[in-house]
Amino acid sequence: MVVGLAVGKRQSRPWIVSDELWSLIEPLLPGPGPKLVESRPRVPDRQALCGILFVLHTGIQWEYLPQELGCGSGMTCWRRLAAWNEAGVWDGLYLVLLKKLRVAKKLDWSRAVIDSSHVRAARRGPKAGPARSTAHGRAASTTSSPTARASRSQSC
Repeated sequence: MVVGLAVGKRQSRPWIVSDELWSLIEPLLPGPGPKLVESRPRVPDRQALCGILFVLHTGIQWEYLPQELGCGSGMTCWRRLAAWNEAGVWDGLYLVLLKKLRVAKKLDWSRAVIDSSHVRAARRGPKAGPARSTAHGRAASTTSSPTARASRSQSC
């Protein structure tokens, strides 16, 4: 099963996309836009996805994506990620994988959590009053104390 890769056996290179996972992702990807300027050939989507996953897995900056991986430049992968995000690829993939898990009876709803920050409020809360000003009074010092015992500036 596709999702089983993340659970149980650890994959040595998790940024490599399996054929099974690619078969689910590929139909969701938008076609390439028209080339405005003739330049280098377009990096294949699967290789760009591997570059995206490498950056997300390792946490490196996009510009430091190793060229030896054959995923294109970090900027290419970043642009592809942004375009796919705008096209709704990730939402579609989530629904496809959720359906696949549901059919395989692999969902365990006993551990589900709903975060209230994602539930829209029915009505607005009370209107906030004006913010208090701190300009008139002097704030208490957090680095020194007026008592002799706590002060570091006085000698014993």
